[in-house]
Amino acid sequence: MDLIGWILVGLIAGALSGVVFGDRTARGCLPNLLIGVLGGVVGGYLAREFFDVDQTVGFLAAVAVAFVGAVIVRFLLALVAPTGRR
Repeated sequence: MDLIGWILVGLIAGALSGVVFGDRTARGCLPNLLIGVLGGVVGGYLAREFFDVDQTVGFLAAVAVAFVGAVIVRFLLALVAPTGRR
């Protein structure tokens, strides 16, 4: 996948993971992109380690793997970030 593909998958996965977490983490185009791309790296690592898959086949599979990773990244960010609503 080229750079444009990574950006597109990252945006979609980051936006979908933002829907799962609601208002508890950073939202917007750039945070979604960064969380989605980082989620793609995390999801790809987990897919390789647990399912022995080196490469996803197709766009939807890449989005699914990146989405799982992005949810994990958002969960970790929610644990670390201060709430600020007291």
